[in-house]
Amino acid sequence: MANVSIPLPRNGFCIPSYTTKRPSFTPSLRISCSGVAELDGSHQNKGGLFSFNGMKGVACGILAACAVTSAAFPVTAATQRLPPLSTEPNRCERAFIGNTIGQANGVYDKPLDLRQCDFTNEKSNLKGKSLSAALVSDAKFDGADMTEVIMSKAYAVGGSFKGVDFSNAVLDRVNFEKADLEGAVFRNTVLSGSTFDGANLDKAVFEDTIIGYIDLQKLCTNKSIGDEGRAELGCR
Repeated sequence: MANVSIPLPRNGFCIPSYTTKRPSFTPSLRISCSGVAELDGSHQNKGGLFSFNGMKGVACGILAACAVTSAAFPVTAATQRLPPLSTEPNRCERAFIGNTIGQANGVYDKPLDLRQCDFTNEKSNLKGKSLSAALVSDAKFDGADMTEVIMSKAYAVGGSFKGVDFSNAVLDRVNFEKADLEGAVFRNTVLSGSTFDGANLDKAVFEDTIIGYIDLQKLCTNKSIGDEGRAELGCR
């Protein structure tokens, strides 16, 4: 399949954010969603966009516009100094409750420390949870159902997510550096601002993913992505 690219302004369709800094010019960004047609702005191609899964194309554009505002917030660097591992006895079980505030902005009342926790084949307790800004490095989620999860700004360096279903999840600004994502499913998943340096993406599914154009170019440099995954993303 080819790739649908939708040029959108940084603040399109989203609730405006406010800052004390002086306003400055920000260039428009291009949002890419996996699909079967390409929009380049010409009149000939505009009709093709709306014939591509009907209103799904519109929803993709709106979600992508909101996701791209995250570009102003960099993903946590792998070299950043992390807090000591939490000694809370039931810290891993906190994933089943999630981060109840903040969500997309990664705000929390106390750190959600899931480092080194084992959620292998967890099929019910993680679905739809908010794990925003969670520390999940070196944790195991192999085979888990993480559909509709919100993991904005999560730190997942070195985590294992083999075969995880991330369908309809929001994974913007996640640091997946050196994570094992073999066979992970990113169907209709927001990936804008996330990084996958050194991650294993063999056999990963990228059907209808929502990702920024620049982020897509970086993702396509990952040599572990198979031919089918590259086709779904529209890598060239």
